Amino acid sequence: MREREISKTNRDHRKIRSYVIRGGRISDSQRIARDLIFSTYGISFSRSELNLEFLFPHRQKLILEIGFGMGDATLEIAEQNPDVNFIGIEVHPPGVGRVLSQIEKKGLSNLRVIEHDAVEVLQHMFPDASINGIHIFFPDPWPKKRHHKRRLINSTLLTLMEAKLIDDGYVHIATDWQEYAAEIKALLSNSKNFSVDSKSYTTGPMNRPPTKFENRGKALGHRISDIIFRKN
Repeated sequence: MREREISKTNRDHRKIRSYVIRGGRISDSQRIARDLIFSTYGISFSRSELNLEFLFPHRQKLILEIGFGMGDATLEIAEQNPDVNFIGIEVHPPGVGRVLSQIEKKGLSNLRVIEHDAVEVLQHMFPDASINGIHIFFPDPWPKKRHHKRRLINSTLLTLMEAKLIDDGYVHIATDWQEYAAEIKALLSNSKNFSVDSKSYTTGPMNRPPTKFENRGKALGHRISDIIFRKN
């Protein structure tokens, strides 16, 4: 009986993830990229801080994107801004493989990829005050109320982002789920560490290309919210 109680306690204390690894098909090219190109353009998860100067010899502004999906917007932004360094985080293998293959195809020296949980990456891999901006475009809204606890953007993430951003660093969040947008704005209004940039709801610090999830939301009649806020 005691053994069962311990097992139940361990289950109850498992970390709640903001994502589920879905069984999407990975193509041969995506698989090859993950297997052969990751060592060149990927960054393995570690509990040690990154040496950003070694990773990007041309020390420039650093932008982190959390959850880039299939990476269309990520690649376009990196290609349009060669004077800025980018690191994208994603847990789904097809997207990771596609972005890796496109980095090589396009010859992008300013974009790298991490395949791991974004919260753990922020906790362990980035020094404090090392990131200029963070992009979170169309995170899973987990629309059912019982799943709201899985939402990525919460007070814990805000605290992490505040520590890792430079002074006046920004976070740009886009969502097509209005109830989620309201929740995010409420979180920010209660934070002493961030100020909402009310002039930037439709135009962020960098041009944001449309994403697959954005187009899908628009087709369903959803209104798009771009929320930009800066570290005080």
